[in-house]
Amino acid sequence: MIPELTIVVPTLNERDNIEPLVARLRRVLDGVVWDVVFVDDDSRDGTLEALHSLARQDERIRYIQRIGRSGLSSACLEGMAASSAPYLAVIDADLQHDEALLPRMLETLKQGGTDLVVGSRYLEGGGVGGWSKTRRWLSRFSTVLSRLVLRTRLSDPLSGYFMLTRELRDRALRKVSGRGFKILLDLVASVDGPVRAVELPYTFGLRRAGESKLDTLVAYEFALVLAHKLFGRVVPVRFVMFVAVGALGAVVHLGLLGYFFLIVGTPFLLAQTVAAIAAMTLNYSVNNVFTYRDNRLAGRDYVTGLALFFVICSVGAFANIRIAEYLFENGIPWWGAGLLGATLGAVWNYAVSSTFVWSRRRV
Repeated sequence: MIPELTIVVPTLNERDNIEPLVARLRRVLDGVVWDVVFVDDDSRDGTLEALHSLARQDERIRYIQRIGRSGLSSACLEGMAASSAPYLAVIDADLQHDEALLPRMLETLKQGGTDLVVGSRYLEGGGVGGWSKTRRWLSRFSTVLSRLVLRTRLSDPLSGYFMLTRELRDRALRKVSGRGFKILLDLVASVDGPVRAVELPYTFGLRRAGESKLDTLVAYEFALVLAHKLFGRVVPVRFVMFVAVGALGAVVHLGLLGYFFLIVGTPFLLAQTVAAIAAMTLNYSVNNVFTYRDNRLAGRDYVTGLALFFVICSVGAFANIRIAEYLFENGIPWWGAGLLGATLGAVWNYAVSSTFVWSRRRV
């Protein structure tokens, strides 16, 4: 039987929360034709084994194992794409969202006239539980900023707990960025025109098991989503970020070139070579953390990616060095020759990394 509701649950190392969450869904959704799609970013703690065991026992439980791609927002979109249900819900695996709201959310959508039902922590009757004052303030401030890109007023546009119609998902699909953690903001801001939304209060619970996936770069990813919605139609945000990183690399390049050539007395060719290699390494590392954070490489993949980056960029580095040397030998000041060589290297690095290093791992 085709489900009328699919619950999408992004997971990463949530082994001890899987069975309790499924048990809660079974209890609150009694009488509803539903299924759940867990989208796992290649957990290594036994989450996949737990999902496989449950899926063999209950056909309503499905899971997607993602390898080489990651991110909460993109996981939610992929889970939605794997369902044919007319209603789609997103809930975290950490048991901090009140699953008892799901039947009310579904009933609200089925009555018609509503595209989206959001679990809100900021309506009367809701709450954020044991959050610190700093986290409360940051959440409130982010909520205010999010209104810059929303046509629909929501008290909690950063909520990770909501249900929507398939039609709304389809309206947003071709403009949604799929980056970061704030999938609700991304979806609503991607729809042309207002969204008919209803909010229901709930209190954000305490994590029972596992570790929070929030880190110091969540605010950065939130800023990227805002920038994408505000300016992305004019200039691609990823391109702007790469140019900014390239500018940083150019500064480092010139600084090292000047140090070795003017202060240490290193021959220009050798100084330019050292500066080019250092700038290339810096560009790769910073872009991996920021520009391509949604496909960030780590561990062995990081080393492999760095090696691939160096191999592919060797042609650009060779051209960088030789052109700078030629210009210097023909009367161009050291800083001008270095800058032009670095510019060539930056353009080459962008083309190569976008085509071969990170994009091959993108969804």
